[in-house]
Amino acid sequence: MKKQLDYFEIEGEFGGNQDWFTNVVMHIGGCAAATACDSCIYFAREKGMKHLYPYAPYDLSKRDYKSFSMKMKPYLKPRKGGVDKLELYIDGMTDYLQDVEQSGKHIRMEAFAGENSCDKAWEVIKRQIDAGYPIPYLLLRHEDTGQFRDFIWHWFLLVGYEEKTAGDQKKRLVTAATYGQATTFVLDELWETGREPKGGMILYSIEDGEKKEPVF
Repeated sequence: MKKQLDYFEIEGEFGGNQDWFTNVVMHIGGCAAATACDSCIYFAREKGMKHLYPYAPYDLSKRDYKSFSMKMKPYLKPRKGGVDKLELYIDGMTDYLQDVEQSGKHIRMEAFAGENSCDKAWEVIKRQIDAGYPIPYLLLRHEDTGQFRDFIWHWFLLVGYEEKTAGDQKKRLVTAATYGQATTFVLDELWETGREPKGGMILYSIEDGEKKEPVF
């Protein structure tokens, strides 16, 4: 069982990359803004919501991406301690959406806390990806500072999943998009951080009049 979103590339890299930012504070702490930028590009390309990205969604460039990141900066600006709560991302992204959204489809967001079980997280990840939604993921502390070194205290997107079975053993894998590349993790190892505080995920949905997708 495997599913991955039809994710975009920017000049040969897998999605956006915080390392492109020339603004010092964004280069250091702009991961939440980058996650929001990537979400908007994806929605513009795959959900027909082109007003969310002010440039050409099918002719992506690093130059435009960097300019877009500075438009997103006031909404999800780097700060002391970072955007370290799911609600801060929701509040900032909601403000951006309210400023640019038009009549018709509207994006809604729901927090899924890291205190939930890994089994429940797996089911939610599959539902979101199957419905065509990337998943903003906040990882805060983690006891495995080797494997997750570059992902600690970091926002990124989940864009795919795969379940592999070997004999009686099942392995649940997820694909993360960040730093301009795709990285695969075992979900159980990613989710069970062994440290506090926990992060979690943001669940997107789209409302269009009376229609809402998906239903949770």
